[in-house]
Amino acid sequence: MENNSKIALFIDADNAPAAHIESILSELASYGVVNIRKAYGNWKNSNLSPWGEKLHDNAIQPMQQFDITKGKNATDMALVIDVMDTSYTKNVDVICLVSSDCDFMPLATRALADGKVVIGFGERKTPKAFVNSCSKFLYIDLKGPEKPIVKSDKSVAKKIIHIKSDTKLMNLLRTTVEAVEDDDGWARLGMIGNHIANHTSFDPRNHGFKKRFCRNNYQKA
Repeated sequence: MENNSKIALFIDADNAPAAHIESILSELASYGVVNIRKAYGNWKNSNLSPWGEKLHDNAIQPMQQFDITKGKNATDMALVIDVMDTSYTKNVDVICLVSSDCDFMPLATRALADGKVVIGFGERKTPKAFVNSCSKFLYIDLKGPEKPIVKSDKSVAKKIIHIKSDTKLMNLLRTTVEAVEDDDGWARLGMIGNHIANHTSFDPRNHGFKKRFCRNNYQKA
């Protein structure tokens, strides 16, 4: 993904804590410019009050949706309609969805089919169906205030042991290496990353690594 992409940000405020919006915008800045910023919810609801100052400070447009019928989520419907409208009428490269709600899985899948890159942000409770439907998905509850951290060899070793116990993840890594390796048995990290990106929303930061995940965790037998 180029770092000059045009990005549209859509926030399901009912299912996304306001505290992480700055981290989300900082992450998106590495991909391009967030030209469209919208957050959806019933702003008369006191549960959304933490969003008030965040919306103003970060130039996010609040989209009001009243709770017309109990049990029916008008917010989700309004967000879906706006995403589809934006995809067809605006010149955007990336659709960013901030929510922990699995109901947006079909939306992400459709946006991908329309040629958009889909970046998702949500909490650890986000269902895998939605996570895997995105081009990239990052867990916002792993993001906190930036603090200088000195990592010991022991802390890195613990992460490696934890990752190696994840059979599904290790199988993905193993089959990817086998798919891109050359005749001498070597696989370039760049090719590994590209191959994984085309098959899953995997991101090493969700497992405590910023980079070089493969080098730390894979050793071919």
